[in-house]
Amino acid sequence: MTHRTAARLHAWLTSSTAHAAERLRSGPERGQGTVEYVALILLVAGVLAVAVAAAGKSSFRLDETVSEQLTKAIETVSK
Repeated sequence: MTHRTAARLHAWLTSSTAHAAERLRSGPERGQGTVEYVALILLVAGVLAVAVAAAGKSSFRLDETVSEQLTKAIETVSK
């Protein structure tokens, strides 16, 4: 995936979530926080999907790196 494609994906996700949030603000605000959290989770999932796709083309092991860093962080907190 090229940088241009990743940038377009990010712009689309950002504008889509902003548009959805704006539509929700115009009506009742019940459940607005949940929708914003879901949009944020979808954005993070999209960014991770792009990172995994980009890392799949090289010898960089994203899963091992993330696992090692999480393990280090958990061990640091548990001390």
